[in-house]
Amino acid sequence: MYFYEIHEGDDEMGTQVIVAHETRYQPLDFLRLVKQARAKVLDTYEEDTLTEGIAAELERVHGFTYVSDDRLTAAVNVSEREDETFLAATGDEHRSIYLALDEE
Repeated sequence: MYFYEIHEGDDEMGTQVIVAHETRYQPLDFLRLVKQARAKVLDTYEEDTLTEGIAAELERVHGFTYVSDDRLTAAVNVSEREDETFLAATGDEHRSIYLALDEE
């Protein structure tokens, strides 16, 4: 299985999705598929974000598996400390969001 990332947004906040496929696509071939999906769904996607709309289209048309939050079974927080290693989320209790923080 090969994994591909699609993200949108600026340097501070954005959305990111992962799609998987049994075929290893060359990066430019994957870009071509993403651009085709983007053009098709740009004005019509029903998902919360464009990245999710593109991922869903890739799943429908090209057989990718969209690794969405609703497929997340469990999330575990790990630490060197035992008491900081715990089950963080299960099922659809949470939604992932990614931030880039400037430590200055």
